Amino acid sequence: MTGKYAGEVAARLDRLPFTRTIWRFVLLISLGGFFEIYDLFMTAYIAPGLVKSGMFKATTESFFATDGIGFFVFSFFAGMWVGCVVFGALADRLGRRSIFTISLIWYSLATLMMSLQTTAVGVDFWRFVAAIGVGLEQVIIDTYLPELVPPQGRGRAFAFYQFFEFLAVPLVALMGWLLIDKMPFGFDGWRGVAILGSIGALAAWFLRLALPESPRWLAMHGHVDKAEAIMVRIEAGVTKDIGGGPLPAVLPSTEEVQTKSSFWELFKAPYGKRTLVLSIFNLTQTISFYGFSSWVPTLLISKGLLVTKSLQYAFIIALAAPIGPLLGMLIADKMERKFQIVCAGICSGTFITLFALGVGPGWVIFFGVLTTLSNNWISFVFHGYQAEQYPTRIRARAVGFVYSWSRISAAMAGLLIGFFLKEGGTLGVAGFIATAMLIMVGTIGLFGLRTLNRSLEQLST
Repeated sequence: MTGKYAGEVAARLDRLPFTRTIWRFVLLISLGGFFEIYDLFMTAYIAPGLVKSGMFKATTESFFATDGIGFFVFSFFAGMWVGCVVFGALADRLGRRSIFTISLIWYSLATLMMSLQTTAVGVDFWRFVAAIGVGLEQVIIDTYLPELVPPQGRGRAFAFYQFFEFLAVPLVALMGWLLIDKMPFGFDGWRGVAILGSIGALAAWFLRLALPESPRWLAMHGHVDKAEAIMVRIEAGVTKDIGGGPLPAVLPSTEEVQTKSSFWELFKAPYGKRTLVLSIFNLTQTISFYGFSSWVPTLLISKGLLVTKSLQYAFIIALAAPIGPLLGMLIADKMERKFQIVCAGICSGTFITLFALGVGPGWVIFFGVLTTLSNNWISFVFHGYQAEQYPTRIRARAVGFVYSWSRISAAMAGLLIGFFLKEGGTLGVAGFIATAMLIMVGTIGLFGLRTLNRSLEQLST
């Protein structure tokens, strides 16, 4: 009975128009994502301040030196890997909403603790702890959002969510530019940037009260009364949005949704091929996205700019971060997602190379902006793309597993980019990133699944 009712709930959700009620859920989830992105991108913009404080060095002789910026970046992405692969499955057991708010509180408080540290080891440790919560938050958002949004609007929902959360990138870049080179109240400026990011915990309880649990998850776990109550509220809200007219008819549920789950399903048909393709994809896409965004001020410094000037240029480049997803809303549900990823990957590899070759401020900023737009195009597409390919019963653990490869990749990329920067300058870094993009484009282009406008239940079978 539980499986049959879960199928009915899915059919009722998928036939809903994308109205104000659904957009409200997207906005609230995006608000939580705003603080996550601030914390994530803070890595790049406090790095020059950590070096200026004397606790850290831009490059070190030892690959794993704890006082190197490379290890600082490594600590963060290692923590995100733990959050994805170790804790990601909690949302399949305990629900989407509760884990969403717990992870927000977790990384906000850990970031506050990091801002109080006086040693490189202390900063690295609390950055690792905060990253566990950030990694978990990313898994939950990717799982939560598609379960509340009808298939004809999932692309726009993810594009808007990324647009809203990427508004945090110019903010953290601006704070870095204004504070890193200063000593407000006698404290290093990077501490003020970190403290500002910790206020996300204050939003957690508001989000918990305003967001419903996923009806799909409730129905899957036998909470029929709770699922029905939420469905009635959602349908009433959508009915009001369309002026009180009748909702579209519910298409008959053709099969009973399977409720039993196992981690090993990820490696069995039809999911085994998807898991392999998405794991390779995540290993490579992160090298460009975080490899560029986490190092852009340091890369600019390596091109001969002063700290303050590099942070100013990085702020200008960061202004492009939310523009990519905003423009992407125009094609998000019109162009097949796998082909969007392929096009964006080609653009990213090309523009990062031209960024490295650029000699004047205008060209450096121009190609830095284009690289950012390309990377953010990849980002808003793939977050929805990978979540669509697994059923509700294993969606969080599946997303956590395939996404965890990006955390491993990003952790190692932080160290490798430090190596390539030392040995080959910005052109060496660009060559490393462009190679990763070539592998990513080939993998998704040849083997990626088509998902456009298909229901989650169709894709699951």
